[in-house]
Amino acid sequence: MNHFKSLKICLLLVVSGFTQVLPLQAQTVSGKPTPMVPDGAGWIALMDGKSLSGWMTFDPHAWSINDEGLLVGRGARSHLFSPNTYRNMEFKATVKLNHKGNSGMYFRAQLGEGWPKGYEAQVENTSSDPQRTGSLYNFVKIGEQLIEDDTWWTQHIIAIGKRVIIKVNGKIVVDFIDEKHTWKEGHLALQQHDPGSVVHYKDIQVRPLPDDLEAATMMAAGETPGLRLKQ
Repeated sequence: MNHFKSLKICLLLVVSGFTQVLPLQAQTVSGKPTPMVPDGAGWIALMDGKSLSGWMTFDPHAWSINDEGLLVGRGARSHLFSPNTYRNMEFKATVKLNHKGNSGMYFRAQLGEGWPKGYEAQVENTSSDPQRTGSLYNFVKIGEQLIEDDTWWTQHIIAIGKRVIIKVNGKIVVDFIDEKHTWKEGHLALQQHDPGSVVHYKDIQVRPLPDDLEAATMMAAGETPGLRLKQ
């Protein structure tokens, strides 16, 4: 993958009716980000169901919002990056993937072309990749198919310090300590893997957590009962 300094694509910003081009950034595909307004539990909706709301990509061809307000990825490889970066956080979405399709939910990802640097919670049920849905890609492999093709499921990521938890349909399938603390902060990103893949996302949300590990764990335990400090 090319380094950030080698990027050739410009950032297209549409603000108050005028356009400004800035070098060495990804393209913002549709205007200003959705306002970061948390609900009563601290969750923030990341898309408005009408536009791509300030998310960034180097390959805008792959992403659209359909008539049902769902995010759809189809076509050649592309990654859609969140406007903001996060350290400790919870990131969840409801997902549907076609037969032999492949996608992923990245977090603490670095903005860049090609395959992002960062953690990836795998979204993949029946393609040739042996790392199935729920895997922490290249860290924890799940070889069992947990989800049927063309069905909706929820994927919920918790990242607190060196610890990464992945839940599929409410069940913890990964609880991993990355002793190297490989990725400390970065964007969220969604993946469109290849021309044969069609992925749908909805209810895409983030909940920023405190930097203090104990406080972050206690907050996350509200939706993951029994979660204990483990670093």
